[in-house]
Amino acid sequence: MEIINLNNSLNLNQKNTIKKEKINKNLIKVRKASISDVEAIYEIACSVGSKTKNSYEGFLMDNYVSRPKKYKTFFKDRINELEHFYIAESNNNPLGFLMAYTKEKWLKYNPTWIEDIYWSPIFDMNKTDNFVVIDKTAILHGYTGKGIGSILYKSLIKDLKKTGIKNIFAETIINPTPNFASLAFRKKQKYILAGVRYEEYEGQLYTDLIYYKPVK
Repeated sequence: MEIINLNNSLNLNQKNTIKKEKINKNLIKVRKASISDVEAIYEIACSVGSKTKNSYEGFLMDNYVSRPKKYKTFFKDRINELEHFYIAESNNNPLGFLMAYTKEKWLKYNPTWIEDIYWSPIFDMNKTDNFVVIDKTAILHGYTGKGIGSILYKSLIKDLKKTGIKNIFAETIINPTPNFASLAFRKKQKYILAGVRYEEYEGQLYTDLIYYKPVK
């Protein structure tokens, strides 16, 4: 989920602006991401996703710095495709993003996801009839703990209420490197543990906890 240092590809003026800015939560705006946001989203992802994985600051699984063309194309495609891709900003400075997949879109890329999960024996499987999966939430380094993630979630939930989708799932890595920041955020947002999944990705076996919360 979250953060390290700004990638070197940010220009000096951007770095200085972001470092000096003091965040007022009341001035943070959330909107749907557009193609013009791809560069900013990629820079946020780079600050989160690198070879270094800090359990307490949080991280994304991929090393975004390593393949800029690939990941910029990925974000561009998802902005065009997903109904729920949000960006948070203050004074026009992007501070974080959230991307979520509807069930149909998620199973398009992960067709055996439901079957691959070792579900809790007390979990109501009817909740898998219609849902979204929050795939990525990333907050710029130095801005975690300021409520930006919660503001992004509120925007998602507001939109989900309009669609009638009542169930949210999210995954958190606990092995090989546990994402303690993500686990703390799940607790803050009152998710419940629904299951566990093992995922092989680029030659590495990952253990993911599957969390659930209702849309309220």
